[in-house]
Amino acid sequence: MAMDPTDPAAATGRPTLPRSGGPGGWRIAALRLLLLAALLLAWQVASWNMPAFVLPGPLRVWEAWSNLVASPGFWKDLGVTFERVVIGFLLAAVVGVVLGLALGASETLGAMFEPVLTVINTVSSTIWAIFALIWFGLSNWTTIFVVFMTAMPLILTTVWQGTKTVNADYVELARTFRMPRRQVLLKIYLPTILPPFFSSARLAFGFGARVSLVAETLGASSGVGYRLRQAADLVQTDQVFAWTLTLVTLMLALEALILKPLENRLFRWRRRAGES
Repeated sequence: MAMDPTDPAAATGRPTLPRSGGPGGWRIAALRLLLLAALLLAWQVASWNMPAFVLPGPLRVWEAWSNLVASPGFWKDLGVTFERVVIGFLLAAVVGVVLGLALGASETLGAMFEPVLTVINTVSSTIWAIFALIWFGLSNWTTIFVVFMTAMPLILTTVWQGTKTVNADYVELARTFRMPRRQVLLKIYLPTILPPFFSSARLAFGFGARVSLVAETLGASSGVGYRLRQAADLVQTDQVFAWTLTLVTLMLALEALILKPLENRLFRWRRRAGES
């Protein structure tokens, strides 16, 4: 069967994908807004058949949120929680990358520490929160430790698995030229594991933000989790909803406005390489 010389697939040697006729960005945004409106409507209808202390309606939650924002302690509690999450996440990123590279560079170390990593991954964040409360008491380090122990294994595992995808020919060539191990890690291993590390870091940051609420609920005297527990004890369900939606909105904004654009900017060379 003769090939058409005007066919892009014939020129490139690769099959071309059909052009997508799917909805544009504006239509996706409109569909998401429609979904949000439907959820708010369902929430409002459900709240009509329930007491306010069980399921407050959207307007009641909005009023509670407006009062929270106007209070002087709102931004302080939000800042305290965010600070704890960031510190725990940064410690987890540093330790996870260093240990992941070390385990990936040495098969002996990897085989020795693999059971330890399995044990750490099986311990839930609630158990870590209980241990942290015993060890650190009502302090910032309780939440920081829980965020660290939740995020670090995920980052470590991703980096470790990423090192296994490094081109062995490059490593062998580096050894032939007697390149120091530090240079091998920085020049060969690090560029390979950066994309999966960034994806796992996004997930780890989200997990850390969630478990921080558990830690603050059990062992803190400030922060969003502490305020959630306080509102729940006083059966102020509208404030529980308001604090929860605040944190969810903050995480969505952080993901959409900072993390995702940063990932696209840092790794746009991968898309260009795939298109070439």
